[in-house]
Amino acid sequence: MARYGAIHGTVLAGAGALAVSGLVSSLGGIPLHEAEASATHHGMNVTRTETSAESGAARAAVRPPDWKRCTGLPEIPPGAGTPASGFRCATLKVPLDYAEPSGRTIGIALIKVPATDPRHRIGSLLFNFGGPGGDGIGTLAQAAGQYAELGTRYDLVGFDPRGVGRSAPVTCVGDKRMDEIAARDDSPDTAAEEKAYADGRAAYAKQCAARSGELLPHVGTPNAARDMEMIRIALGDRKLHYFGISYGTWLGGAYAHRFPDRVGRAVLDAAVDTGISSADLALQQAAAFQRALREFAAACARLGTKHCPSGTDAPSVVTSIERLLEGLDQNPLPTSGARKVTQSLGTTGVAAALYSRNAWPYLAQGLADAVKRRDGSLLLMLADLQNGRDEDGTYTNLSAANTAITCADGTDRYGPADVRRLLPEFRDASPVFGTSMAWSLLQCTGWPVKGDDAAREVSAPSAAPILVVGNTGDPATPYAWAPALTRELGGRATLLTLRGEGHGAYDTGDPCVRRTVNAYLLQGAVPTSGATCG
Repeated sequence: MARYGAIHGTVLAGAGALAVSGLVSSLGGIPLHEAEASATHHGMNVTRTETSAESGAARAAVRPPDWKRCTGLPEIPPGAGTPASGFRCATLKVPLDYAEPSGRTIGIALIKVPATDPRHRIGSLLFNFGGPGGDGIGTLAQAAGQYAELGTRYDLVGFDPRGVGRSAPVTCVGDKRMDEIAARDDSPDTAAEEKAYADGRAAYAKQCAARSGELLPHVGTPNAARDMEMIRIALGDRKLHYFGISYGTWLGGAYAHRFPDRVGRAVLDAAVDTGISSADLALQQAAAFQRALREFAAACARLGTKHCPSGTDAPSVVTSIERLLEGLDQNPLPTSGARKVTQSLGTTGVAAALYSRNAWPYLAQGLADAVKRRDGSLLLMLADLQNGRDEDGTYTNLSAANTAITCADGTDRYGPADVRRLLPEFRDASPVFGTSMAWSLLQCTGWPVKGDDAAREVSAPSAAPILVVGNTGDPATPYAWAPALTRELGGRATLLTLRGEGHGAYDTGDPCVRRTVNAYLLQGAVPTSGATCG
């Protein structure tokens, strides 16, 4: 839960082969928006803007992508709109270290869906779906249909940022060890458990250094933004048109800061506030997840105890979930397989489903299974999707990349004493998620790379109008971060607000948001600042 990204709805739909009872349609009958389940630092250094000369030097070194048929894509959901044969993939070579442009290179994996109306093509629309550490290749392959209207006049282009997936991936531990890490106690209750957790974090950092030490200093967001400029040049676009979601808003802001004159039409949906400390980010996220849990609990309670045995109203459902998760600390839930649902896995499964109302039926059924039959299979499925674990037991490098990028992007480093000092505030903000969110602050403790606070700088007052979108009910990127990012960007950045639920706004399917964002990207119509949908 230390990251901002989520399970994308198409991935969740693909997992629907699990036997889910009629409860799905029952909860889905509540009149809610349909949604996709996808995921102040003082003394900040100001990063200089990249110069036109530097961009020109890059242009001379970049060749157009050699597009070929894609291989190894995830299963495309039925009715997704774009068959696997419709995608094209390529690899773009970029410097590992931009300070040594003629030195070692790495490959950035790209995927493209050509515009369906080439006569009226605007250019390319580059996506980042979140993370940090999220897979851009597989996500666009599964979600391209959600952006079909934009795909009439844009080539839809996705990429795995450096350190992620197919782009020089950071690796730390094997799959068996990842199972252990995902299941370990991340809300320690005793001094011995605290030490075990801190030691585990330190060991993970050492393993990352041993396997990926040469790569770790170069995977931060500023370098990913420079890669985006290389992608723009390779695609032959005069301006970069961009759609960033969640962490993708941070990445988009970093690009705008470094290349403001190259910004075309850019949407930053589910904004991250880059101007506050890691502790404040985690605290505000914990509070937002707790609020989302209350909203789920109210919807669940309206179904009645037959379908929602956890309680008869929102407070009793929340209390029941809290007790269920606490009980897993000593008595993990059995599943249909050999693995059990520990407190950590259970909490992750609950949080994963809060990213979208579309996932609430899975959570309601999972909780009903846990209460009625002591079966944690569905909760485990949700946790696995969030953790990047495939059905065959293999993991994506989501966890490794998330840690590497997060720790490269700042100098905040916390110790157990800091966590103990902050615990009361975190628990007050979220009785369910607060403890684990507080201990997640040890993510970068002992990390082999110092980190650079310049990664947080996103000011771009001279850039073209950037559309920032925030959802008042977002659990992973709290709404307050959207106006904050708008202010941090400065200039002509404009805020669009959705009064809704779920992570992000466009992928909820809200008609007003879709109309407004599509009009901006397709016609260049910038909405009035402060416009509201929902």
